Amino acid sequence: MLWVEAIFLGLVQGLTEFLPVSSSAHLRIAGSLLPSGNDPGAAFTAITQIGTEAAVLLYFRQDIWRIAQAWLHALLRRPATLSPDARMGWLVILGTLPIAVLGLLFKHQIEGGLRDLRVTATMLILFALVLGLADRWGAKRRTLDRLGWRDGLILGVAQAMALVPGVSRSGGTISAGLALGYTREAAARYSFLLAIPAVLASGLFELADSWGRFGTFGPGPTLLATIIAFVTGYGVIVVFLRLVSSRSYMPFVIYRILAGLAVFALLALDVIPAR
Repeated sequence: MLWVEAIFLGLVQGLTEFLPVSSSAHLRIAGSLLPSGNDPGAAFTAITQIGTEAAVLLYFRQDIWRIAQAWLHALLRRPATLSPDARMGWLVILGTLPIAVLGLLFKHQIEGGLRDLRVTATMLILFALVLGLADRWGAKRRTLDRLGWRDGLILGVAQAMALVPGVSRSGGTISAGLALGYTREAAARYSFLLAIPAVLASGLFELADSWGRFGTFGPGPTLLATIIAFVTGYGVIVVFLRLVSSRSYMPFVIYRILAGLAVFALLALDVIPAR
């Protein structure tokens, strides 16, 4: 049964990681609804995210290689002016610092109290409103070549808020990007690039930390879920980037609100436990 549950959770991870709906919230909720009724845990979530980030590496491989080359060239040669790709490399590093610092400082809270489903449901609804307002009132004119140091840090802080299940890594950074006036596509692309070092570092850390004690899901089911998340996630990236260039985020706003209300209803009816 654990293998079947792992397949299901891998699909959930792959389908929700890149959408502004919070994959960690969906894994937390889905785990409570499965026959075993167990929270998959922060370690399982982080490790399966390696699969979805591998999909990002594959999809953006040319952009990543170009940025990495330009950044390394700038680091070694120290030119008077940074190229756009070299600057993007530094911006990704800058934007990763908030989630790295806060993730280490609040590791126990993230793996404990913040996984309370009442917190998750509240964040789903609250940040649905944030996303809706940003999408409605954002100027949507700025492209990634206009991304500066201040905006890079702000987007990094927005990404760090996703340490709380229900916020959404892509939802936080996309909302901040829209509020700063960036186009939907620019905000989404930077969200994907910014997530790479943070998610890979978190997943590899949890993999090393949980080696030999995977909890509810052993190494086999966890690996299977990660592979499924990779395949599913790649397909979602392709479709999502095509849609955001011309479509509003309002369907995701409505979905988040309904999902949050559904969780509160399930908690009130004692169908699922809060913790």
